[in-house]
Amino acid sequence: MIQEMIMLDGNSLTIHEVAKVAREGAQVGISSESMKKLEQGRQMVYDMANSDIPVYGFTRGVGENKDRQVVARYYQEYNRNLILSHCLGVEPEAKEDDVRAIMLARLNTLLVGCTGVQPAVATMYMNMINNKIHPVIPQRGSVGEGDITVLSHIGLAMIGEGEVNYNGERMKASEAFKKAGMEPIVLGPKDGLAIVSSNALSAGEGALVLKDIEDLVDLADVVYALTLEGFKGNVTPLDEAAYSVRPYQGQSISASRVRKLLEGSYLWLPGVTDSLQDPLSLRGSCQIHGAVRDSLGYVKNHMLIQLNSSDDNPCLIMDENRIISCANYEVPTWTLGFEMLGLALSHLSRNACFRTIKLATPKFTGLSRFLTPADGRVLAYATIQKTFTSLDTEIRHLSNPATADYFSVAGDIEDHANNSPYVVQKTARIVDNLIYILGIEAMHAVQAIDLRKATRLGVGTKAAYDVIRSEIPFLDQDRNLSEDIRKIYKLIKSRKILDSVEKVIR
Repeated sequence: MIQEMIMLDGNSLTIHEVAKVAREGAQVGISSESMKKLEQGRQMVYDMANSDIPVYGFTRGVGENKDRQVVARYYQEYNRNLILSHCLGVEPEAKEDDVRAIMLARLNTLLVGCTGVQPAVATMYMNMINNKIHPVIPQRGSVGEGDITVLSHIGLAMIGEGEVNYNGERMKASEAFKKAGMEPIVLGPKDGLAIVSSNALSAGEGALVLKDIEDLVDLADVVYALTLEGFKGNVTPLDEAAYSVRPYQGQSISASRVRKLLEGSYLWLPGVTDSLQDPLSLRGSCQIHGAVRDSLGYVKNHMLIQLNSSDDNPCLIMDENRIISCANYEVPTWTLGFEMLGLALSHLSRNACFRTIKLATPKFTGLSRFLTPADGRVLAYATIQKTFTSLDTEIRHLSNPATADYFSVAGDIEDHANNSPYVVQKTARIVDNLIYILGIEAMHAVQAIDLRKATRLGVGTKAAYDVIRSEIPFLDQDRNLSEDIRKIYKLIKSRKILDSVEKVIR
């Protein structure tokens, strides 16, 4: 089987391609133009090495040690020591798909040509990705001003002194290189700083989180549509005319999707619903999902800039034959966007919880209490509310902003931080909790549909219903619901529900 090849050039990497490389094992290549750019930048570095120009992280130290000179005969030793001294990350360790995304993010920003790194470093990133040699990277310890304390562990592996996961086995990097027919890299001027100083940890992991949120909000539309059918909800809030006079893009997209999902549903028949207006958690779902979509659009646009631009300090301006100190590692624009996404997702979560509670409440649905098939004999969903509301509590806590919590460090010279890695990672935890919450809502929705004996479902909701029922049967008697929750979680993660739905609503 020929694996897909994604050619990198420093300016056209997409979030979809990051997911392809990270999760589907797509190979990467480097364009010939990008290699030429790296060679030209490297020559600039050598020219400066032979001059008296003081350059941060190159002929001078880093952080408060910027006043310390680095002489040519110590370049290899200095760059090795820079990597060793910055290996400061703490567990948990990044998953292998995250590691691939992190390395890809750094490789592509190297190809912008502002680093001055030796081309062999870029080739090493490429070969490690393609040979599935994944450095062991602790996830915590970076404040986001360049992820120096964690990306250094990649450098450690590159020089053969760290640990990696290779073909499912943890081993020394030197051993993995030997098995793959590769050699550790020999560091030269500027190489150490180029490897350790970038936003690649938060950008690589962040790109995957954005891909997951993209899927999550699509799934939320599907689950909401199922809930409407289980609830026998009022569909007038989906009327296209309402959105034409209120043209927020995100809510219009969700409303359009829900209408397609419910095409052919019994809900559109005249006189079906008895409710003039449903609870807000049902009536305003497209607006809430739309807020997530609008937030997502903002962050995606800025993440694409991050993935396809230089976050190096100092920065080579090759057209002008200059190297300048800068703050391109500052990423408050998209870090704040992730904070916004966390808050938007907390609204989606709370809304889904209220919809699920309503589904189990007879005065709203006209169905049995807790959707039991046999009142007094089967408890059904009487206690499950504790599970999904506790998960929502975690989300509410995780949605609190953390980007503004920082210290002044490095001899008081580094007095700003973004905490972008933590902000991205807590957003990922929100997404994971939401998969459970939406899954539990979907379990309620299909149970309500069965109790209602609703056989005329929408074209999209019927596809989703069939996939769910293929794994989780009708709750006719009490059973271990943790198993059902686990099954629906895995179904959602596998994209089987979304894939099935998308085939019929295109």
